[in-house]
Amino acid sequence: MSKKYFGTDGIRGRVGEYPITPDFMLKLGWAAGMAFRKMGACKVLVGKDTRISGYMFESALEAGLTSAGADVMLLGPMPTPAIAYLSRTFQAEAGIVISASHNPHDDNGIKFFSGRGTKLPDELELMIEELLDTPMTVVESSKIGKVSRINDASGRYIEFCKSSVPTNTSFAGLKIVIDCAHGATYKVAPSVFRELGAEVVVLSAQPNGLNINDNCGSTHMGPLQAAVLAEHADLGIAFDGDGDRVLMVDHTGAIVDGDELIFIIARDLHERGKLQGGVVGTLMSNLGLELALADLGIPFVRANVGDRYVIAELLERDWLVGGENSGHVVCFNHTTTGDAIIAALQVLMALKTRNEGLAQTRQALRKCPQVLINVRFGGGDSPLDHPAVKEASKRVTDAMAGRGRVLLRKSGTEPLVRVMVEGEDETQVRSYAEELAKLVTEVSA
Repeated sequence: MSKKYFGTDGIRGRVGEYPITPDFMLKLGWAAGMAFRKMGACKVLVGKDTRISGYMFESALEAGLTSAGADVMLLGPMPTPAIAYLSRTFQAEAGIVISASHNPHDDNGIKFFSGRGTKLPDELELMIEELLDTPMTVVESSKIGKVSRINDASGRYIEFCKSSVPTNTSFAGLKIVIDCAHGATYKVAPSVFRELGAEVVVLSAQPNGLNINDNCGSTHMGPLQAAVLAEHADLGIAFDGDGDRVLMVDHTGAIVDGDELIFIIARDLHERGKLQGGVVGTLMSNLGLELALADLGIPFVRANVGDRYVIAELLERDWLVGGENSGHVVCFNHTTTGDAIIAALQVLMALKTRNEGLAQTRQALRKCPQVLINVRFGGGDSPLDHPAVKEASKRVTDAMAGRGRVLLRKSGTEPLVRVMVEGEDETQVRSYAEELAKLVTEVSA
């Protein structure tokens, strides 16, 4: 069955436009509470990022959940992965995050975690959707849920993050600039790195409800790059609004993306004999990551774009490390979902083990030139099914002899075909991409 409301990462949209409205959130809380209660006594944790609409949706969800007989524990502003962790430690039936991640303040959304700190199974999401289409009821008065607040949530999560590195770890002598995106990491992230001994300069940690992700954080790296240079820092760390994405900046001001961070973590585990299998990337992971891992004898597979698909592939293979170049990095040896602070700590540990700076360590991965051309087509048959396009794609792939790749895919939101070619020679890659784009244009005419 296809889902009516749930996308690949919960329910998200513009605040005030259906379904991101208070009345829908009331009904969603009720439907979720009814679905979770089928598992017995029901306790649900609710956390949020710093956008102003979070207050409104928190209240609506609280009313809906309690009307279904679920007890609610409020966490306040906390990173998304913290809700996943706390759902496990409090033995809750579920955790709910009110966040639109890296989007601006006028968007918001809802993400769910199971009591194990993982994404909800499809059958539970479908059950919630079915309940949303039924009349809302209220349990009898004596069974209405209660609401409490977890006042030490931040402290618990800080200690959890610190526990992902050895107890004697000290980052003394390391100067770090942290950009919190005026988001959910604004309290906990500086504390984690300071308590581990680093000198920390903090950017964008004054949320006002409207400035989340506004020219800051992992989607706007310029301010962090400038600050690292101005502060003569060893490196910079950028989080997104809900704390599940991380990118870095080396001491020269160069951006270090998710592919590079995944490589640094995976190589460190591999060298210590703790990797357990291989690495999961996505269709958009740079070919350089695959080649660098292959040189180390580390298996690599690609999942569809989206951390949900990366996590599913990791679970199926019983592997530990995966992620996306956008900065979703999953370290299953420490947690159950993408966690920006945990991932950043694993990178710092790898640097410490090798006694290298970030600029030096990243050089082991040589990113391949990548050319992406968008070709518009007018609907009808997909040009990707045309025999000439298939033949040309195979010919180009064969010509690169395993040192390059072709990816042709339709956009999910626009009438576009995305033609992407990667390889070691930029001139050759551009020529192949233009050749394929021209052919797609011709068969679309």
